[in-house]
This record gives sequence, structure tokens and C-alpha cells, in this order.
Amino acid sequence: MTEGHDVQALSDVDFHVYEAVAAQAVTAGAARLDGLTRACGLGEEEVRESLSTLIEHGYVVPLGDAYGLGPHTFEVEY
Repeated sequence: MTEGHDVQALSDVDFHVYEAVAAQAVTAGAARLDGLTRACGLGEEEVRESLSTLIEHGYVVPLGDAYGLGPHTFEVEY
């Protein structure tokens, strides 16, 4: 992730998926795709695309077949 990255580049869907990852990571240690699709109420492809964006920017990190939080410069409520 680039220092000072502009979170305005993220879409509303990206923030929604990020919040779901954060909530699941706090409670379960990591977020899984099936849980994210249920939590977000989105299709698997849309969640995968958002995860790719979040990973590309370093906000989410892959953990095997799950996802965790990367370093971030903003706060979310979950």
C-alpha cells in the first residue's frame, strides 16, 4: 500500500466489504468468502472484485482461503 493512499478511490461496495472483513476478523480472526457474501448481501463475484481492489490497495490481506485486515489509514464502525 502506498503511504497516504487516498481512500476516496474506494467505492461504497469496497467500504461495505471492508467493514464486513473487519467485523469477521475481529470476531473470528479472519473472514471467509461465504461469510462475506452473506454479511454484505452481495453476489460472490461482486465481493471477489471488491476484495481484489482492497487487496491491491493493501487494506485487506489474503490469509490462505480467508482474509484479514492490512494496515489502513481510516476507521470503520463494526
